[in-house]
Amino acid sequence: MDIIQKYFKDLSATQTQQFAKLQELYQDWNLKINVVSRKDIDELYLRHVLHSLGIAKVMPFKPGSKILDVGTGGGFPGIPLAILFPETQFHLVDSIGKKIKVVNEVAEGLRLENIKTTHGRVEEVKDTYDFIVSRAVAEMETFVRWTKGRINKKQNHDLKNGILYLKGGDLSEELKLYTSATIYDLADYFEEDFYKTKKVVHLGMKYKG
Repeated sequence: MDIIQKYFKDLSATQTQQFAKLQELYQDWNLKINVVSRKDIDELYLRHVLHSLGIAKVMPFKPGSKILDVGTGGGFPGIPLAILFPETQFHLVDSIGKKIKVVNEVAEGLRLENIKTTHGRVEEVKDTYDFIVSRAVAEMETFVRWTKGRINKKQNHDLKNGILYLKGGDLSEELKLYTSATIYDLADYFEEDFYKTKKVVHLGMKYKG
């Protein structure tokens, strides 16, 4: 928990309590349904919570924004971002029902009212969003295809509406089709070794006409 307060110093009492409760909730649910690897559960804040919040360092979401989290798994990056931005609406989608069950239980345990969930594929989602977030669920070309038509055309942020994707390693081959993509190194924001190769990729959506 200290690592969250190290990089996010203006948390309210409610947010501090919610972040602090994450460990207990995930440890409890992980015994029933394995959504976080056994070795990672002890480093939940470093490897999952803070990693999710890397998106917030790149793009602080404005109140009233709508964010889609595709392939959320156990709720990352959506749940930590929903705690940090209580006036932003988050829609967390995953095709695996037991993972969405954990997301629902954790959100309820934290009393998060700005989260809705869908058990299904993102192609079945009909709404549009300011940003689509995810943690490396597919190659970028596949992910762009899955999420086509889900970006809201009305701009409310400094960055163009589009995809904010948590990825790692060398992305030059994967992103060669996307010359407009911007890569943000999380090592510029977080000093821990875990973040040396971690990145946020922003891909703004272009519209015709």
